[in-house]
Amino acid sequence: QYLPHIVFSFSLQVDRTEVIRTCINPVYSKLFTVDFYFEEVQRLRFEVHDISSNHNGLKEADFLGGMECTLGQIVSQRKLSKSLLKHGNTAGKSSITVIAEELSGNDDYVELAFNARKLDDKDFFSKSDPFLEIFRMNDDATQQLVHRTEVVMNNLSPAWKSFKVSVNSLCSGDPDRRLKCIVWDWDSNGKHDFIGEFTSTFKEMRGAMEGKQVQWECINPKYKAKKKNYKNSGTVILNLCKIHKMHSFLDYIMGGCQIQFTVAIDFTASNGDPRNSCSLHYIHPYQPNEYLKALVAVGEICQDYDSDKMFPAFGFGARIPPEYTVSHDFAINFNEDNPECAGIQGVVEAYQSCLPKLQLYGPTNIAPIIQKVAKSASEETNTKEASQYFILLILTDGVITDMADTREAIVHASHLPMSVIIVGVGNADFSDMQMLDGDDGILRSPKGEPVLRDIVQFVPFRNFKHGHRANCVQILDYYNGKGIKPKCSSEMYKSSRLGAVAHACNLRTLRC
Repeated sequence: QYLPHIVFSFSLQVDRTEVIRTCINPVYSKLFTVDFYFEEVQRLRFEVHDISSNHNGLKEADFLGGMECTLGQIVSQRKLSKSLLKHGNTAGKSSITVIAEELSGNDDYVELAFNARKLDDKDFFSKSDPFLEIFRMNDDATQQLVHRTEVVMNNLSPAWKSFKVSVNSLCSGDPDRRLKCIVWDWDSNGKHDFIGEFTSTFKEMRGAMEGKQVQWECINPKYKAKKKNYKNSGTVILNLCKIHKMHSFLDYIMGGCQIQFTVAIDFTASNGDPRNSCSLHYIHPYQPNEYLKALVAVGEICQDYDSDKMFPAFGFGARIPPEYTVSHDFAINFNEDNPECAGIQGVVEAYQSCLPKLQLYGPTNIAPIIQKVAKSASEETNTKEASQYFILLILTDGVITDMADTREAIVHASHLPMSVIIVGVGNADFSDMQMLDGDDGILRSPKGEPVLRDIVQFVPFRNFKHGHRANCVQILDYYNGKGIKPKCSSEMYKSSRLGAVAHACNLRTLRC
């Protein structure tokens, strides 16, 4: 089976499309949203991979080709097409097309649920396997795929799963913009049979709000022209149209949400003897080591959103006094009842003070510290408010040794107001760590349970130093996904919000 799939990246992977089965000319419905900075050269790379049918990630996928460009090139041309280059920069017959559009200020999402009745049967030995595609009609008479439903097998009256799509994607913020909906009969060879189509608008679809229904006749123009008694090829019904207000990161912060920032530092023996200048923990008299650089770089971003500037700081993988037993979640100020340090400088001082008292040991287990922070985050869920969001920064020099327990801990934490940033310190090979942040497929527990949402961001510090931007998508995913609104009314800080976001022009690359 030919399963083309696109990966979109800067120096780190940003996102990936859905997989389209058995197709050599795929059109993807997945949207990529990126920030455009006119004053910067933002280099992009798109890669196309043929994923195996058992979805074992990119490691076992066939590389079909890549394309590099700048975001400025896409923006200036609106629609950029280039050849896909294989290894060795050799061009084949394949190409990729990327389209960019500027987002309007409406970040709301609409949830839609469709079903159909008495669709035409296109199969000889069974019933049709229908799926629905929705296209937005653009001002230049082109059409843009907005959403493709799943296939419902062997059913002439299918009920497709509800889905969410941004109002920007659906109609460019214009409720009167025409939408074209097509129903297909799925075929395994990729040559799907046309059942019928109809047109609508978002304004018309909003008639399905508050428990009402809107329905359309599904028409096959060829049948309508040839058959005198032709009525339709079935009926499509919209059962649900619900608008979800999407609040911004600034909405929550200015509404009183506090970021609870926790630090965890790797004190395993693989870092080297701190007395040796080659050690990652070596305290140089004139310049900070890699751990201190990483701590300050990330900590200075997060500390602005924490009102009391008191940060719990822990260590793992060392033998600690007085018994010198191995611990994976000890307070670096050695005060287990109050592990908080005053500001990032307080964390730095506690780190420098505790280092001579420790025996670096091992193994590299991070599940205990994730579970410790998750316990605090779990207590926050009882408030049902956007009061506190927990961010755990883990600084480590290598691959962890308790991967199964860590996966279990992350899956559990994905249900909580919590995110994990893992920064790889030093020059080790961190490729196996990509599993934790979902870059090689959906993270699952050893029992097979998937994460509710992606809460882990892994980045080698050598990449972070070269312009990695922290983002707040995970915080928004949690609160918007739970339907938790900011604590105070948006009217109180509307003008402040407009002033803060005026600099960036958000763009989305639509389809390749």
